[in-house]
Amino acid sequence: MTSLYDRWLNDLWNGDLDTLDDVAAGLVAEDFTGHWPGRPALVRGPAALAEVIRQGRLPFEGLTFTAEVGPLAEGNLIAARWSARGAYAGGAHALPGVTAAPGTAVEFHGHDLLRIEDGRPVEYWVISEAEQLMAQLTGA
Repeated sequence: MTSLYDRWLNDLWNGDLDTLDDVAAGLVAEDFTGHWPGRPALVRGPAALAEVIRQGRLPFEGLTFTAEVGPLAEGNLIAARWSARGAYAGGAHALPGVTAAPGTAVEFHGHDLLRIEDGRPVEYWVISEAEQLMAQLTGA
C-alpha cells in the first residue's frame, strides 16, 4: 500500500495540473470523500479532489510535497507526515490577506490519513499546518 501513497503524493499532489482530473479519476474511488480541518466531507469525488488540489497549488510556484515520515500502512489505512516547499506566486492567484512579495519562499507541513477499499483511496483526512504557512506570508 505504500506504493499507493507514492502515487497519491507524486502523481496527484506533485503532478501536472493539466492532467490532474485524469490522475484523480484513475487513483481515487468514485465515491471518494475528503476531510479538511473544520470542513468535514468538503470534497466528494475525484473531480472535486482535483479542483481542491489545483486551487491549493495555483498560488505557489514550484510547490513540492515530500513524505517525511512514512507512509505507514496498517489494515486498510495509510498514514504519513509530509512537507511542502515552494514560493508564493501572488498575481492572479493571490491569497487574501497575504502581504508577502511574489517569490517569497514557503515551507509548511501536514499529516495524511487515507482509508483504502479495493486498492483505491475512498476517504481522506488531512491536517495541514496552514497557520505556519500564513505566518510566512503575512509576517505574523
